[in-house]
Amino acid sequence: MLQVVCIKQVPDTETRVKVAGDGRTLDPAGVTLVMNPFDEFAVEAALQVKEKAGAGEVVVVSLGGPGVQTTLRNALAMGADRALHLRSDTLSPDGLAVAKALAVAIRPLDPAIVWLGKAAADDDASQVGPMLATLLDLPCATAVAAFELDGNTAKVEREIEGGREQVELPLPCVLTAEKGLNQPRYASLKGIMGAKKKTIEEVAADLGPANLELVSLELPPARAAGRIVGEGAAAVPALVRALRDEAKVI
Repeated sequence: MLQVVCIKQVPDTETRVKVAGDGRTLDPAGVTLVMNPFDEFAVEAALQVKEKAGAGEVVVVSLGGPGVQTTLRNALAMGADRALHLRSDTLSPDGLAVAKALAVAIRPLDPAIVWLGKAAADDDASQVGPMLATLLDLPCATAVAAFELDGNTAKVEREIEGGREQVELPLPCVLTAEKGLNQPRYASLKGIMGAKKKTIEEVAADLGPANLELVSLELPPARAAGRIVGEGAAAVPALVRALRDEAKVI
């Protein structure tokens, strides 16, 4: 069984990002780039399927500039067999353009399962997975929090508002991983050394004309400093006035 995992390189969620001078991109200075956290669950899920079956291949795919290969190497160190780097020095904010580029690369591989993270930590759009499934003409389940493979059927539980939804999908299919699906492994020293010998195939990605334009980025306004209106029961009238007249929440 061949599985494909789509991963994205994003700024570390602990990084304090700054908007660049053009007002449309992030300033890369001091920004640590890592594998999208949701994608780690997707990689781990694919590896567990392969290990349980005792055979198969896990191919990781990522779109981006030369720095993406660092993240691909991390996935290889976790246990993926080979990697495909879709080279594009200009990243598009258009999820459909990204999904089309991924579809072109993935279709010839004829995978049994295509895994993605539920969303990317940088744009939080949750678009590429369902779009990719549509382009590949495959069934799709998003926000997968539990997974079981029963022959040629994927039995999953999806996180929905107020509970979980149970879904069964025939293979091949596209699944997006939710936090908590599993516990992603750390790359071992053996895995890190072995990753250096594994193949990363690089191909040019054609994103085509964008249907979406990012006009500007801006940080949220700074929060106003808090203040103490008093202490104990005597402060209640002043607090009520502040909530009613200033904050206008009552």
